Amino acid sequence: MSNADYKIDTIWYTRCPVPTPLGLAAQLGWIKAEFEPDGFAIRTLEESSDLVLRESYFDHHLSNSFRQGGNVPAIWARAGGRATRVLGLNWVDESQLIVTLPDSGIKTPKDLRGRRLALPKYNNLIDHRRAGALRGFIVALELGGLTYKDVEFIDLCGAPFGDGGSTMLHGNREPRSGGYTPEIYALIRREVDAIYLKGAHGAQLARQLSTHVVTDIRNHPDPLVRTNNAAPRPLTVDQDLLDNRPDIAARFLARVVAVGRWAKAHPSEAVAYVAREAHTTEAWARHAYGNDLFRRMDTSLDDAAIAGLDAYKQFLFQWGFLKQDFDVWQWIDSEPMANIHKYAGKQTA
Repeated sequence: MSNADYKIDTIWYTRCPVPTPLGLAAQLGWIKAEFEPDGFAIRTLEESSDLVLRESYFDHHLSNSFRQGGNVPAIWARAGGRATRVLGLNWVDESQLIVTLPDSGIKTPKDLRGRRLALPKYNNLIDHRRAGALRGFIVALELGGLTYKDVEFIDLCGAPFGDGGSTMLHGNREPRSGGYTPEIYALIRREVDAIYLKGAHGAQLARQLSTHVVTDIRNHPDPLVRTNNAAPRPLTVDQDLLDNRPDIAARFLARVVAVGRWAKAHPSEAVAYVAREAHTTEAWARHAYGNDLFRRMDTSLDDAAIAGLDAYKQFLFQWGFLKQDFDVWQWIDSEPMANIHKYAGKQTA
């Protein structure tokens, strides 16, 4: 039941420069169209100049807020005690490259033995880029029959970054390097032997620098192996809003879920919107996220996606990124998804 006394002035959401159904719903104007008639202000964290407020990107402290983006900040916030719930999950496999210089002698994962691997180190509340790179390297090492004990990890320090290479807390962007400047310089200067690149910017850099791709984890047949910060991406909401206005949570979710149907009916437009959201070209969007990208804009509560979220949570806990463990399956709230049919008639075709 909705609480009529629960006051809402503004609905907030986080918009990350990565492929998400929420990002497309925002570009299509659906979020604004859904809630403006209620008299709510609709704002994204990126619009605010308040750095404390913008830290909600990582810790989800802001009331009346939704987030769909990389899973590391969402998992970290929940492990730290933040009261949030997962309403849905989206899974877009993206390129996850381990690359080296062509003359390094590293051709396959087994050749990483004894080599120096770059680990970014950023001063964020939670270093999701470090977690992502570490996961990529651990998977690559396992593919080569190796472990972390067989290599040397080299810390590369940088400024705080958000998803997709944007400096979330300061509003700056590094479109040409995708946020990989420390790794690129270290590789070119031969201070490290291998770096991890992901997504459209990562794939483009790998091509432009004529690097050798040791492996692309995106091609692994097991989705649990492919899990990383970008897969799956959860849509989360703060518990207070869900408890007091479950109708708003269901309406917001309905708009995001509708993107999946819209994208399948408008494949070219969907890819163009994703490219715009990720600050890349349509060609690189297709290259990094697949030619079937327009079919990957669904948000659901598929058991396989929840299992993937749980697998990556376990990795984060094992490697010390989380203060404590928690039950991912209990983090899921399926009731709003069950109720979106009530709002199906309002969705844009």
